[in-house]
Amino acid sequence: MMHSITFLAVDLGSSHGRILAIHWQEGRIKLEPVHYFETGPTVLGGHLYWDVLKLWAEIKNGLQMSVKKFGRQVVSIGIDAWGVDFALLDRDDELIANPYHYRDPRTVGMIEEVTQRIPQKEIYCRTGIQFMRINTLYQLMAMRFQNSPQLCIAQTLLMIPDLFNFWLCGEKACEFIEATTTQFCDPSSRNWVYDLLERLNIPTHILQPIIPPGTVLGTLRLSLAQEVGARHPINVITPPSHDTASAVAAIPFGSPDSAFISSGTWSLVGMERPQPIINPMSLALNFTNEGGFPNCFLLMQNLTGLWLLQECRRHWANKDQTTSYPQLLNQASAAIPFKCLIDPDDERFIAPRSVPEAIRSFCRETSQPMPKTEGEYTRCCLESLALKYRWAIEQLEMLTGTKVDTVHIVGGGTQNDLLNQFTSNAIGKLVLAGSLEATGLGNALVQAMTLGYLDSTKELRSAISRSFSSNSFEPDGRGLWEDAYGRFCRIVTRY
Repeated sequence: MMHSITFLAVDLGSSHGRILAIHWQEGRIKLEPVHYFETGPTVLGGHLYWDVLKLWAEIKNGLQMSVKKFGRQVVSIGIDAWGVDFALLDRDDELIANPYHYRDPRTVGMIEEVTQRIPQKEIYCRTGIQFMRINTLYQLMAMRFQNSPQLCIAQTLLMIPDLFNFWLCGEKACEFIEATTTQFCDPSSRNWVYDLLERLNIPTHILQPIIPPGTVLGTLRLSLAQEVGARHPINVITPPSHDTASAVAAIPFGSPDSAFISSGTWSLVGMERPQPIINPMSLALNFTNEGGFPNCFLLMQNLTGLWLLQECRRHWANKDQTTSYPQLLNQASAAIPFKCLIDPDDERFIAPRSVPEAIRSFCRETSQPMPKTEGEYTRCCLESLALKYRWAIEQLEMLTGTKVDTVHIVGGGTQNDLLNQFTSNAIGKLVLAGSLEATGLGNALVQAMTLGYLDSTKELRSAISRSFSSNSFEPDGRGLWEDAYGRFCRIVTRY
């Protein structure tokens, strides 16, 4: 019998990280969690940072645990993470400072600063990426605008997964899909748009070569291998480094007209397309064209996701309340439907001191009754998010000229049955909630493809279908949801 092969997937999310062992044996997949840890931001001096040294220690811990448990079965490791954030290294390849968190307020007004110098249409035509102030382009512009000494001494820019790849094996490069999140990568040439950065006086010598997902970068550094107890070479492979792309790679789509929602802190609503869709309509609707795997593009809208509920719960916990998510969902189920609705992507929700207060502010300005109980806040967040999904899917259908037949949900939101049912009700389509660990599965099985254990994405997705089931949700209460969507549209277009 063929021995089991193990691929390690390091999946770094905005609030939690995980290291998963995905075992492959005779076409069957077994997923085994190895290590979970928190990732969230650190506040210092009014700014938000990522503690990447802490994250690196957690990655090493998980790697050491995996090697100890699985030994020579471990053949490779791959890292995926969120997009847009980066680290800067000096001429000695030393980390200059902890990387900023994408929600840091220094990027306020930077879209306007950039588009005063380069027309918005030109930036979009060159990159195909939606305009969000969290994008790498505006983070770098903020550093240039503030004459940051970090930018002056930097010799290397590495996106977050690329930083850890460098620390794993010593190779500096930028994986293409992660590069597309910066808003200064050309999706056609798959290279940096150097001239745009030069016009903004942003240094380009710090950028690294762009490589495709599914590249073997090398093996663990000898010193690291010794530290974690690895007595055999372990390949370091670039999966689709943006976590959304890894998750979508693991979706067993039933038809090309299926859409997906990567549901977590952020919600990315989109479809796979063979080529980017970059035209006046996609610009007007602020759609993004990020890289996908293999050789495709993800036409998406990046929406605020479960961040609002996460922040509400954190706010309540700070007041000595320890309400669990299951309790909140039960309370939401019993709350009055559609009492109030919000636009989850209103500017006030990006980084407020208090999300409940921001929700009350939105309700006051739109002449709606304000939520009073935790259940009502939770229901407001989930109903509004489901209605925003419909908004995005209708725009997807306009852009692609297709009619979406099924919506696949991946990510942490797969566990939220109430939101998934609301989503099916809102859009009037079948919703299939897949594996909670779709991102890690996609990450690991791209490693398997790279090393020759799988021949194609079709085979990859078939293996996932054989090994994992989906929960299905059918539309219910369509009349009430249609009325609510009319209200929601009036609220969103008011702003």
